[in-house]
Amino acid sequence: MNNLPKLIRRFTGILLLSFVVLVLANFAVLAFLMVWQSPSVADSPYNIAIQTGKAFQTSENGYTLPEEISTQLKEQNVWAFVVDNDTLQIVWKTENVPDTIPAGYSLSDIADLSVGYLDGYPTYTGSTENGIVVLGYPKDSFWKHTRASWNYNFFAHLPQIIFLVLTVNISVILLIYVIANMKFLKPVKPITKGIQNLSVGEPVHIPEKGLLSDISANINRTSDILQEQRQQLKKKETARANWIAGVSHDIRTPLSMIMGYAGQLKDDENLTGEERRKAEVIVKQSKRMQNLINDLNLASKLEYNMQPINTAKQNLLAVVRQIVVDFINMDIEDKYPIKWLTDEALTVCPVNVDKDLLKRAVSNLIQNSINHNEQGCKIYIEVTADDNYCTAIVSDDGIGASDELIEKLNKTPHYMLCDENTTGQQHGLGLLIVKQIVSVHGGETVITNNSYGGFTVKFMLPKIK
Repeated sequence: MNNLPKLIRRFTGILLLSFVVLVLANFAVLAFLMVWQSPSVADSPYNIAIQTGKAFQTSENGYTLPEEISTQLKEQNVWAFVVDNDTLQIVWKTENVPDTIPAGYSLSDIADLSVGYLDGYPTYTGSTENGIVVLGYPKDSFWKHTRASWNYNFFAHLPQIIFLVLTVNISVILLIYVIANMKFLKPVKPITKGIQNLSVGEPVHIPEKGLLSDISANINRTSDILQEQRQQLKKKETARANWIAGVSHDIRTPLSMIMGYAGQLKDDENLTGEERRKAEVIVKQSKRMQNLINDLNLASKLEYNMQPINTAKQNLLAVVRQIVVDFINMDIEDKYPIKWLTDEALTVCPVNVDKDLLKRAVSNLIQNSINHNEQGCKIYIEVTADDNYCTAIVSDDGIGASDELIEKLNKTPHYMLCDENTTGQQHGLGLLIVKQIVSVHGGETVITNNSYGGFTVKFMLPKIK
């Protein structure tokens, strides 16, 4: 909608600019042609007539014309004669004077030929000692104004008149332009509104009439297709969420039974050590499966905004420290020692979060390092703060990940990332949940390798005052 006035202004501006440039170009071309076609002052027929009259020499034998002037007149095919002041008869003439030219003149004839034509020939006069010289140029060589008479005020106000005429012309052209394009501009408004609605997923229906009816029809068809796809996608997403919830619910009961019986076998003194170790593996893997189911449910709820978010002001530093303490207490064998790298000067880092989800995110990151480094590793935890963000960083010196996998983890919005090696556990669902939790709190997650040779995940949450 905001672009429509800009479009109209652009069209109008281009029209005005084109008109102004065209007018200026026409004036420039006209001036050039006038200068190019007009003779110089020295070659002006008026000046030549005056110079010819001055060049005449009188003697007892009559008038004589210098050879230089005579040659110049011949080269231009100009004829000439001299009329005596007393007798008003021709007393000298060139050989090429037409036969139709009279030999005698009255004063009124002299007045006419001095400003106009003689028998269709443009004539120009100059004065001699006892008469006037008349030069006659070819009929198609010059055009003379013979009846021109202009009011002085017209020329005195000519700039204002030209400006007024141009203004009126521009106004008329603009009026014609606007009227002529009303049918084109009228359907543009609903089309632009329809395109904006398409971009936000709203249904669109534009009246299919006017000069742009084809475009309107195509937009309507596009809207129908997008709405149908939106409905189908919504059905698929709902079905997927329901399937995940249903399968998770159905698995919990048999999984609980497996874990219960496996736990009894693990503690049964009548079984051999090997058998109890196998039962212990079953319990361990069952717990991992149970955690995966819980993660899958949480990821699904976060994706479809079904997980209630109870935010409150929390100290990120305190929450992370408490989780670290819990993991240290559980690591009896000291297989996964945790090193606290946070600056001692930092005591408070306030964020507005759901505390349970935040604890889940940090726990997932620490557990991720444990799950992917069965031989053990060191885990490094750090919390930093600046004016805008509180950042939690979890790193390890374990096996790390390839650059290709790092890129996938940062960009692929999918539950699991797997490759042809199905025997090893892949980074995926746990990190996805971390990214989702951070995202719903307005933060950002970055996954990288680190200088320890292992894996680093850091998430930044907006800091509150």
